[in-house]
Amino acid sequence: MCIRDSSKEVLDQVRDYTRKIALGLRVKGLINIQMAEKGGKVFVLEANPRSSRTIPFVSKAVGIPLAKIAAKVIAGHSLKDLGYTDEPKPKHVSIKEVLLPFDKLPGADPVLGPEMKSTGEVMGVDYDFGRAYYKAELAADNLLPLTGKVFLSIRNADKPELVEAARKLQAAGLELMGTRGTVNYLAQHGIFMDTVKKVHDGSPNVIDMMRRDEVDLIINTPTSKMSRKDGYRIRRAAVDFKVPYITTIQAAVAAADAIETMKKGQDLTIKSINEYHREMEQKEE
Repeated sequence: MCIRDSSKEVLDQVRDYTRKIALGLRVKGLINIQMAEKGGKVFVLEANPRSSRTIPFVSKAVGIPLAKIAAKVIAGHSLKDLGYTDEPKPKHVSIKEVLLPFDKLPGADPVLGPEMKSTGEVMGVDYDFGRAYYKAELAADNLLPLTGKVFLSIRNADKPELVEAARKLQAAGLELMGTRGTVNYLAQHGIFMDTVKKVHDGSPNVIDMMRRDEVDLIINTPTSKMSRKDGYRIRRAAVDFKVPYITTIQAAVAAADAIETMKKGQDLTIKSINEYHREMEQKEE
């Protein structure tokens, strides 16, 4: 569940459920609650009376030492005594991105799954989603291209969400190409691009193009057994040839937004995290 895509009603549900669960379980200190949203309805997946990896990120994003505050609450202090009763509302956007060590693991499939594969995290901060996401990808060594060629090979379930992202990429001046199914689907929506052979159909295919440094971004979401085998070879080649790659439709949509923002000529904000925090303090005053 991404906050930028969530309505006020959904966020109000999240706040309401969080408060009720924390009070109902009589938790003092930190609580980790996982939620999912579908059709405007919020579902609670699980709740744990402990911290999580999100706490350092949130603390850094809003400039509040959450672990320190939680420890004092456990020791008997109230949030009112500590001066933390209002929800922080930053003007900036903070995005957390994972660091994945696939370049250090020859042969490993760089596809995401339920198990944790990251070895670290970075954060991108700016005044809008596009620039913050672009910074996060830059910090994660997955620089999004502003020119060049983008290869698309998307599973059927993801294709409806791809349309607007592909339109943004094309409008930003990037050249699109893809496998037959993706090309045909986008053509039905007025987006035309070159067709590239699937890997199992022989050469020339996208791996050959990566080898010749002719691809600047790979967007591949795997599906069937044969396609997954092809997808593995494409994703692995992207890692080996150091081509930025994306394996989920959500990340593809976010990347398209970031590229669109950057192509509009907006410069990345160069500012320390402390300066962002001071702006929050001035706003609250």
